[in-house]
Amino acid sequence: MNTLPSNAPVQWAGNSRLLMATKRGADIAMASCFFLFMGWAYALVWIGVLLTSGGPAIYKQPRYGRDGRVFSFYKFRSMVADSDAVLARHLRENEEARRQWDMYQKLEHDPRITPFGAFLRKYSLDELPQFWNVLKGDMSMVGPRPCMFSQKDLYGPYWGHYCSVRPGITGLWQVSGRSEVSYRRRAAMDADYVATLSLRQDLAILLKTFLVVAGAKGSG
Repeated sequence: MNTLPSNAPVQWAGNSRLLMATKRGADIAMASCFFLFMGWAYALVWIGVLLTSGGPAIYKQPRYGRDGRVFSFYKFRSMVADSDAVLARHLRENEEARRQWDMYQKLEHDPRITPFGAFLRKYSLDELPQFWNVLKGDMSMVGPRPCMFSQKDLYGPYWGHYCSVRPGITGLWQVSGRSEVSYRRRAAMDADYVATLSLRQDLAILLKTFLVVAGAKGSG
């Protein structure tokens, strides 16, 4: 890793304003193309979630975005309606699950996930509503994964890096091991991505993301 820890916003060499404007333009173009050509698939998933989740099709959760601003993060619901209570009970009763959650913020066998939700996660279809987040300007196609309130402290000295860009639908972590990577390592990856920000790097991550999703390695 070549990133120096810092809680201050990152400054890039060269014309960062042009870089960020170009990145934003590419985000809008790609998200618009998704809804233009794949809106039918979005509608089918929406109907499937409504019929199987026991709750609203879209799950909304507050997350930290650029500059630490809070926004509503969208996903297709892949869990039961009372997922928070189910998780708390499971972690109380299962020490190994608690250890796994503390390290990765994920569970290998998550009791909250519905059968249809497992299918959505396997092919990352639960992430599709985040294209709305991209169009709204909350997110980018590529960037750090949107941070939950409970995860902020896990970024430690890298929090300034996280806040310097819009969070992404995909990112360096998603193409580098995903749930096999500890959250501490994930934060360092996000910081390294931000410190070396470039359109070429974004394109490489997008291409690798297609390969990861095609291999059905699960949702990020």
